[in-house]
Amino acid sequence: METQAMHIANGIVDGPVSALFIVVAVAALAVCARRARAGLEDRLAPMAGLVAAFIFAAQMLNFPIAAGISGHLLGGALAAILVGPWLGALCVATVLVVQALLFADGGLTAIGLNVVNMAVVATGAGFLVAAALLRVLPRTPAGLGLAAFIASVVSVVAAAEGFVLQYALGGTTALPFAEVATLMAGTHLLIGIGEGLIAAVTVATVARVRPDLVHALRRSAPAPTIGAAA
Repeated sequence: METQAMHIANGIVDGPVSALFIVVAVAALAVCARRARAGLEDRLAPMAGLVAAFIFAAQMLNFPIAAGISGHLLGGALAAILVGPWLGALCVATVLVVQALLFADGGLTAIGLNVVNMAVVATGAGFLVAAALLRVLPRTPAGLGLAAFIASVVSVVAAAEGFVLQYALGGTTALPFAEVATLMAGTHLLIGIGEGLIAAVTVATVARVRPDLVHALRRSAPAPTIGAAA
């Protein structure tokens, strides 16, 4: 049976739990859409498109974990830092829906599971960690890069543990829960480190060139200090 841990396929989690998370995903995205609309600026629209395209490409790279289980880059923390948590979650959710509908990457009945893990949990965790770190780190491209690295690692592991919770509630495969939990945590810690390096370089580069386009810096730091040399 095909299983993709961070792109959950049909039948990996039972029907009732999958249906429950569809409801949770729809409710969460409705909140994100309302909050994103309230703070939407013209300059965020092109950035959101670029973020979604980047995440789409990054998520096409899969890393094997065990028989039938794979993991991949998520991009939630990167999206949250660049365009904010509300719009960032919508970007990731859009990518997940397109992948499920056009590329069969993730099951349609599991779309709620995937959206909650990768769009809601990963983006939310990444933003909260980055926002907390930017209160103490220097508000420079280097400081933002370090915040992005740590936030990415935390967000990927948090999303992986979201799948572990879902599997505990309604997993249908023969893989033992303890084995799934261990494999997901260990492998996604490594994936998170890789994603963190990519996110750090990306956001630091954007901060040097166009700091006004970085949501996390515009909301948490005075503009004059952003361009300071790392």
